[in-house]
Amino acid sequence: MNKIYPDAKAALEGQTFDGMTVMAGGFGLCGIPENLIVALRDSGAKDITAISNNAGVDDFGLGLLLQTRQIKKMVSSYVGENATFEKQYLNGELELEFNPQGTLAERIRAGGAGIPGFYTKTGVGTLIAEGKELKDFNGETYVLETGLVADVSLVKAWKADKEGNLTYRKTARNFNPMMATAGKMCVVEVEELVEVGELDPDNIHTAGIFVDRIIVGNHEKRIEKRTTRAA
Repeated sequence: MNKIYPDAKAALEGQTFDGMTVMAGGFGLCGIPENLIVALRDSGAKDITAISNNAGVDDFGLGLLLQTRQIKKMVSSYVGENATFEKQYLNGELELEFNPQGTLAERIRAGGAGIPGFYTKTGVGTLIAEGKELKDFNGETYVLETGLVADVSLVKAWKADKEGNLTYRKTARNFNPMMATAGKMCVVEVEELVEVGELDPDNIHTAGIFVDRIIVGNHEKRIEKRTTRAA
């Protein structure tokens, strides 16, 4: 089975539709599937539910889909760098499901593992727990959180072989490995494509069985806030 596609547009062909749920890897702007996000925007799909740690910035990452009002709902843990998000949310034009960061990661991991739900203490007694089932274990109260799955997972990795085995580089690993397992379709962009057998088996973070389509992308790798020490 050939998993290699010539570009992001081709890799998403036939996989986008109105009302779809998309997972997008990354943390801030680190390790985001920037080429695939642009292709998703250009597909014209609307009313998207986007599951991502954050919403990008105004003119990059998922912020591009907010500009075009293609996102209906965000499932996130942090949205503080995006003025477009703020405006749409405060105007009632965008839905938001907030998650503690660890809970979001575990919901994605659970979805990929076929686990429909789990209990956690995080969020008990806060707005996070409103409307959710509570249960006591050993005298402590826990809240039920559900696993998350997506129609398509958009993932960024450092290297892939032609079978789709993936290696991530440093902090760009973040949410990508969990999301690769939790999409009905997993589309990956990488910086380098190698032959099968060239990756060190001990450094393969995502097995190729989870990966459906791969592209080699050109990556801007923006930094959200560059902070330097005064000379």
